[in-house]
Amino acid sequence: MTLTAQELIEIEQLLAADRAAEGPFGELRRRFPQLACVRCDASDMPDQPFRQFVRFDLHLIDGSDHCVQITADPARATGIILAKRSAAQ
Repeated sequence: MTLTAQELIEIEQLLAADRAAEGPFGELRRRFPQLACVRCDASDMPDQPFRQFVRFDLHLIDGSDHCVQITADPARATGIILAKRSAAQ
């Protein structure tokens, strides 16, 4: 199942909220159990993020083919990568 426009809006709102510093990963998994959710450090991601927030970069992943890949197309996204940014970034 791909990411809907409404889900993307909700994800972006959650990441932009002040409480995002508390770690939104658990809340994302609770709200969107159908999406693959991965977390990592932003320095581990060589690709440009789909969106950037104060503490996190959001990457979209497409798992519809045999291999998972980063995508910039929300209509192809089957999951997200939440990459934590360091204070220096």
